[in-house]
Amino acid sequence: MAQQNNPSSIQLDRRGLLFVLSSPSGAGKSTLARKLLTSDQQISLSVSATTRPPRAGEVDGKDYHFVDKETFKAMVANGEFLEWAKVFGHRYGTPRGPVEDMLENGQDVLFDIDWQGTQQLFQEAGNDIVRIFILPPSITELEDRLRNRATDSDDVINDRMSRAKSEIGHWDGYDYVLINDDVEACFEKITHILAAERLKRMRQKGLIGFARKLVEG
Repeated sequence: MAQQNNPSSIQLDRRGLLFVLSSPSGAGKSTLARKLLTSDQQISLSVSATTRPPRAGEVDGKDYHFVDKETFKAMVANGEFLEWAKVFGHRYGTPRGPVEDMLENGQDVLFDIDWQGTQQLFQEAGNDIVRIFILPPSITELEDRLRNRATDSDDVINDRMSRAKSEIGHWDGYDYVLINDDVEACFEKITHILAAERLKRMRQKGLIGFARKLVEG
């Protein structure tokens, strides 16, 4: 008796995608990003280059590519970044080469960047990008989260709140907008979005050949 093929076992080559999570500071995107990286082996965090000094425990090449300001400027001039921005006095950028290699090999790349970086990334790689913006349930809740961290001064918190309101104003530049009033529920929505985007026809590199064989067969 011939063994039947299980359709779910058919694996087609696909192109990876650029999965962007953006939010104002305190809205929970870092927590959601960590949960996604822990639960899904097909997605890796983009490692940015930065001019800021390493913090305790950070490893060059793993957490960031730490470079001096002149090196960063040269990389910008040579077109080596997909996106870059100046944030709180330091420069951050996404090296183009490693990301393009991962996409071609079917590996998804996670980005934890602001709306300016997202806009640049979309201009460079619009067909590959999926943009999600995370909103807090309220401005009051956002400020409470920042204060409960007990890591920033009042001046820093006030600056972050001002920046948060500016970033929230760009919510309509994203493909999906989620309200993070429950971390688990928000994370579940993110995983559903990622699963659906992976199945889009334009990302299925092996689909043309598979369909052709069905027609010819």
